[in-house]
Amino acid sequence: MKLKIIAGVCCFYSISALASIEWQTEQGTFKLYGDVEFNIDAASKKKQLTSLRTSANKDFDANDTDQWDINGRILFGLDGKRELANQNYAGFSVQPLADMGGKVNLDDASFYFGKKDDWRLRIGRYEAYDMFPLGQDTFIEYSGNTANDLYSDGFGYIYMMKEGRGRSSNGGAIELTKELGDLNLQVNAMVKDGTSLFDHSRYHGYKLQKDKNVVYLRPIISYRNNDISAALAMERNVVNNAYGYHDINGKWHDQSKRNGYGLTMSWNSAGDFDKSSEGLLLNSSISYLDAEQEKDFTAGINGIWKGIGLGYIYAANDIKAFNTNYRGDGEIYAKGKYKLHTVNASYLISNVMDMDNFNIYLGTYLSRLERDEKQGGGNDNRYGARVRFKYFF
Repeated sequence: MKLKIIAGVCCFYSISALASIEWQTEQGTFKLYGDVEFNIDAASKKKQLTSLRTSANKDFDANDTDQWDINGRILFGLDGKRELANQNYAGFSVQPLADMGGKVNLDDASFYFGKKDDWRLRIGRYEAYDMFPLGQDTFIEYSGNTANDLYSDGFGYIYMMKEGRGRSSNGGAIELTKELGDLNLQVNAMVKDGTSLFDHSRYHGYKLQKDKNVVYLRPIISYRNNDISAALAMERNVVNNAYGYHDINGKWHDQSKRNGYGLTMSWNSAGDFDKSSEGLLLNSSISYLDAEQEKDFTAGINGIWKGIGLGYIYAANDIKAFNTNYRGDGEIYAKGKYKLHTVNASYLISNVMDMDNFNIYLGTYLSRLERDEKQGGGNDNRYGARVRFKYFF
């Protein structure tokens, strides 16, 4: 058995190096790797304004009242792959995750096979194409289970085309990818309990009841060359009456209609995305959700230059109906139009103690919720700061 140390790039939009151990057997190549991510947080007020995750813990709760927090996790990854001389290949990836709360969870657990530079079929637990990259962000890059608890009732929803992206705790996904030179075609299908999208299965003040599983279809067409990438996608639940609620008269209301659309573009002045730490990297994205009793629009832009990250996200929620008998813990408890503004910034301190696998990020954010006149008007603000320790192994 042959053993060697390699270095690579951890993800498409990351600028950090990832060390790993790789060894070769008769059955193919195996790679062991991981990273440590711990945060020290300080917040201005109790509770958040949006459901956007700002914690590395899997058990994220937008109702959290703690103004000070230490959170984080350690990820271990094991990848295996076998490729033949005819370029056919098969492989797997598994990523256990241990958080500071003492729980062991799982990021990816998937199996795939295909032909190099041609096609691939993947099945299991994973994240499909990212339609809202956030660059070097310290507070909101961690999405947890992108298919679970994205919507916390009473909090603003920053829709990012993640409802059908993957990593559900109660369902699986299958994805077919076809490469055509610089073009890439992808269709992801995810089957799960649709009510898991909503924290505590509550939506607009109503307790949701599951009737059947949802099936999200997420077709994507993307393009990438040396310095430009772009993608156009949609996601849609194709199962009617998958979940809903009964009103006081016993009438059933289907809430499972959810159609999302998104566009994202990136540019790297260095002319090579694999060297994104060089030059200026810009990401811009827009997404729109047409759901039952709700319309959401989100637009974001962010950039990275010499370790400095800066981003802005605008979101508009138009809620058509709300149960007035319900008053939750959030800031949204009636129908109407809401606007959300989020600004985040970060600074990378790389190669701490002369170690190329140890980085520290300094980050901050400011969020504002604006209510329309029907809600009495007025704004509500939140802001915070974070120190993130990131160590790769």
